[in-house]
Parts: sequence; structure tokens; C-alpha cells
Amino acid sequence: MDYKYIKQLLEHYWRCETSLEEEKILRTFFSQKDVPAELLPYKPLFEYEQEETTADVLGDDFDQMILAKVEEEKPVKARVITMHQRLMPLFKAAAVVAILLTLGNAVQSSFDAQQTPTESVANVQKPKDGPSVAKIDSMANSDSAIISKSTPVTAVK
Repeated sequence: MDYKYIKQLLEHYWRCETSLEEEKILRTFFSQKDVPAELLPYKPLFEYEQEETTADVLGDDFDQMILAKVEEEKPVKARVITMHQRLMPLFKAAAVVAILLTLGNAVQSSFDAQQTPTESVANVQKPKDGPSVAKIDSMANSDSAIISKSTPVTAVK
């Protein structure tokens, strides 16, 4: 027997080009007991479709039940919100900021500890002997004495 028409219908079925009537022909064909061996792998698919279309049919009252559940009004209950509940997001935000600042300070201090101290001008070794040292020392002593005892100085023109 030649099942050329059924094979063409299967090709159209896989490309989603069949009509409902053609799909019905395929279901009828595969519901038979004698199906050729080359088309036997497709039989469970169409048998399953046939069983499922009859098994999962919604009742006539389905729409009414769904509409009744959707249209059912539920009473709205008032809820008391305390000041603590109202300020809770602010408390959480403050805690997050405190944690971030603490972590930032810890990271900054670890970076500062890793850096080698650079020599500043105050740490440079100064000469201990010579006339320039005496002049600098005398100026430093006289400036500090003048500054500590002085009164406000006015500019002279």
C-alpha cells in the first residue's frame, strides 16, 4: 500500500501548515491498529493527542466559577503603623552607612600602614657646627620670644 498522502500530511504537520481537518485525518489514521512500520514511531504522538483532547475538556460552569472568584470583593483591613515601623528603613540606611564608613576607615588605615614613610624637611639632618647654625638658632630663639610677648603688630608704610 502507498501511504504517500499520509507522508505529505506529516510533512505539512511538522511545518505547522495543516488544517484542523487534515490533523483529524492523521489522528484517525494513527488510531487504527494496523499502521505501517515506517510510520509506527508517530503513532504514540497522535494517540496521545487524541486522549488529551477528550480528557482535558473544561466544564460549562468553568467561566462562571472563575468570574465569581475574580469579582469577589475582599474587605480591606486597616493596619496600625507605629513610629518604629515607619522609621525602620531610616535605621537600616544609617546602619549601612556606618558599616561602609567603618570599612572605609579600616581599608584606609591598612593602606597607610603599607606605605613607607617619606622623609620630610623636619627629619633632614642639620649641621651642628658653623656660623650659619648659630645664626639660625639665635633667630629661632628671638622670633619665638618676640611672638610670645608681642602685641598685635600694625603694618608700617
